Amino acid sequence: MKVSVIGKGNMGQAIAKNFEAAGQSVEFIGHGEAQPNFGDLVVFAVPFAAEKDLANQYQAQLAGKIVVEIANPLNFDNWDELVVPSDSSAAEILQTVLPQSKVLKAFNTTFAGTLNSGQVGDNQTTVLVAGDDEDAKETFVSALSGSPLAVMDAGKLKRAREMEALGFLQMTLAAQDKISWNGGFGINQ
Repeated sequence: MKVSVIGKGNMGQAIAKNFEAAGQSVEFIGHGEAQPNFGDLVVFAVPFAAEKDLANQYQAQLAGKIVVEIANPLNFDNWDELVVPSDSSAAEILQTVLPQSKVLKAFNTTFAGTLNSGQVGDNQTTVLVAGDDEDAKETFVSALSGSPLAVMDAGKLKRAREMEALGFLQMTLAAQDKISWNGGFGINQ
């Protein structure tokens, strides 16, 4: 499977590494590329503030694609709140901008360090995934099969609200040096 990753930061690189470990072909798409040829699965590894513009720019090319949204929509001015309404999420907002795409929420409850190591303490790194399209979630799980990661279905796309709250808590704890950026929350299955 061809996986397109938009964003070459720590998260984009760590996510790409795991898809490659699972045998997938991975390409990075640069911001502003004129006519990208997206794979079947596209990862938005960019900050929340950049998502809407990217979605609008590539809306036609992303129709029918699985789009994985990874952002934690944190207010980086004060590190004290999420910038989405409490009855929504970054993923649900992206789904409204990309109505012809199958949006999934994933990777936001893991740090790049745990994606790279495949471990959270003594636990295997578990990626939670939420989405309304069951086939898209199954494709996502299958695309990571063979990587060092475990994947757990977290339910419908509206579960992204809780996932973003968990990601927010984890980031604020790490920013206060209460947990490591190479640690975080683990799931004991």
